[in-house]
Order: sequence, then C-alpha cells, then structure tokens
Amino acid sequence: MELTLNRPARLNAFNEDLHQRLAATLDEAEEESCRAVLLTGAGRGFCAGQDLGDRVNAAGPLDLGTTIERYYNPLVRRLRALPKPVICAVNGVAAGAGANIALACDIVLAARSARFIQAFARIGLIPDSGGTFTLPRLVGDARARALMLLAEPVEAELAAQWGMIWKTVADEGLMDEARRLTAHLATQPTQGLARIKAALNASATNDLDSQITLERDLQREAGRTPDYREGVAAFMEKRSPRFTGRPA
Repeated sequence: MELTLNRPARLNAFNEDLHQRLAATLDEAEEESCRAVLLTGAGRGFCAGQDLGDRVNAAGPLDLGTTIERYYNPLVRRLRALPKPVICAVNGVAAGAGANIALACDIVLAARSARFIQAFARIGLIPDSGGTFTLPRLVGDARARALMLLAEPVEAELAAQWGMIWKTVADEGLMDEARRLTAHLATQPTQGLARIKAALNASATNDLDSQITLERDLQREAGRTPDYREGVAAFMEKRSPRFTGRPA
C-alpha cells in the first residue's frame, strides 16, 4: 500500500484533515491483504511538520499537548506497532514532526537532495512525535542534542552516514527504489516481520533477561505460522518460498 501526504502547497504540513485522512488509510493497512506500507510526500517535500497557519488562526488559548495526544502520538505509536513493514521515502525536506514521523518508520530512504530538520527550537518548542526518544538512539546523545538545540538541517547523505536513515537514493530513482523495496517486503513472511518489529520495539526498554524471554515467546509464535513451514519446505526443496503472510 502506498500512502502519499498530499498538501504540496504547504509542503505536506499536517492539519486536522490530513491527520484524519492518514489515520483512515492506516486503518486499511491493518487488513491482512496489505503486507507492506510505503509512506511518502507529494511535490517537493516530504512533510514540514505542523501547519502553523492553523495555530495562528486558532480561537482562544492553545493547548499543544492536546494536538499531540490526539494526533501525533497515536500516529507514531501506530507506525511502530503496525504488524507489517513501513518504508518511508523522504523526497525533500522533512522538518519538525515531519522528520520524526519519517524516523518512526521501519526503513527510511531519502533522496540525495532531502534534508532533516529538528526545527522546534526555532519557535520555542521541544521536539515531539517521538523525536527525543528516537533520535538519540539513532545518532547518539551528542549529535541529537546539537541537532535539537541548534535546529540545523542534516543533509540526506550525512543522515545516512550517521545511521539516522537506511540510505540515500538519487532523486530521480527514489520512488522506483522505494516501490521495489516495498514490493519485495510484501512477498516476505509477514508474520515473522511483524515479530521482528515487536522485538525491536521492546528492546529499547528491556533488560537482557526480559528481551531473550520475549525472543523465546515470539519465536514460539513464529514457528507456528504457515510461512515458517513454507520457508523450511522451500529450503529443503531448493526452491523459492511462496509466503502468504497469513497468521494461520
């Protein structure tokens, strides 16, 4: 399934309508027929974060925590927990919440002209959408602190060198590569991939004993899936596996 943030005139900045439409489309991605998700942006940028025009025109005092609790936090939780791989193709600037939503995906490809900006400090805010959790784990504490406090952009090539993203792709080849990768993952053992995600998500906060216990439990579940049986049969028969992604 391919999802495109489609407010190109606003660099795909989020407003309430875009949040609601993305949430509805992710509902469809939960269906068994969808086995991989590709997220990208329309036009010359991936996402500029929150549409500040909505803030300027809001009536009464603002409670930014309400917006985070209602929209951004559920989106980040959903991308991380979705039981299938989520690929993000960053086709231009990814700023503020847009950068952190990209980093919440499983595999991030970026056009060489793309940039990632923790822009929050420029307007007196803190990074949200999981940024203060995700970025230090990707690039280390020193780099994360500097990027957030200085709000300096990171070019895609440097982001890849630092381990912030998977890799960069020539601008003209970004979507072809992203679609190729998504199509490949859609043919793989979906139930096993879902458990890989679950294990990695838990590893951020588990100690070793808790993590290897979880590995045992997830491996037990994976070993009961049709795709595991098919994978073993294909290996023994020296043929390509035909995974279905079905839970049973």
